[in-house]
Amino acid sequence: MISEHIKETLEENLRRYHRNSFIDDDPVSIPHRFSLKQDIEISGFFAATLAWGRRKTIINKSLELMKLFDDAPHDFIVNHTDNDLKPLLNFRHRTFNATDLLYFVHFLKKIYTTSVSMENLFTKDIGMADNMEAGLNHFYNEFISDNAFPARTAKHIANPAKKSACKRLNMFLRWMVRKDEHGIDFGLWKKIDSSQLVCPCDVHVEKVARHLGLVRRRHVDWQMALELTDSLKCLDPHDPVKYDYALFGMGLNGRYEK
Repeated sequence: MISEHIKETLEENLRRYHRNSFIDDDPVSIPHRFSLKQDIEISGFFAATLAWGRRKTIINKSLELMKLFDDAPHDFIVNHTDNDLKPLLNFRHRTFNATDLLYFVHFLKKIYTTSVSMENLFTKDIGMADNMEAGLNHFYNEFISDNAFPARTAKHIANPAKKSACKRLNMFLRWMVRKDEHGIDFGLWKKIDSSQLVCPCDVHVEKVARHLGLVRRRHVDWQMALELTDSLKCLDPHDPVKYDYALFGMGLNGRYEK
């Protein structure tokens, strides 16, 4: 049971951080540069994949990558030539290197030459499930199933079956699924309900959630992400992950006294 004081704290910080100005300093600013659905999906997927480290660095590396895609990621993915791929060989962000990038491009080309969206890869078997576990596991299995898949690239796509909290993919799903009155999340995907989303759980969110008594599990893993989401559903069962803004903002700015 969440106390009234904790609820008021989260609601206050939701109002403080869940606003349009959040976009400018966050990786979500990358897909906001585009209007075509496929460009939003692709740029968002890469921005989320690269989202570890300082936010400024993540944004700069994502912008660098979009420039390599001629600021038209869908057109590049679908229509690139072998020569177009050569400039990608010098791209690196932490452990994400050219081998990983070339496979991501290969994988996305397969998707977008047969489909208009990535959404179906996340909706397999989820039905009316409480959360995205089956969808995330299906996406991972599809990602690694190609004969061209390099084993090293698996570390860049998390999945619940390996007990990962799946922070970056849950953030990407939040961007694609939530209908946001402040215009931060896009609400492009309609086959997944906001109530099925799982809260992205990073160091800032985990620290605040633990301090407020929203989680008790010791390790940041899939079960902790579910535990946190279940706690947030006590506040809003239809849109629990909106409180990610409050938790992240409080952690980032050190505002999390009970």
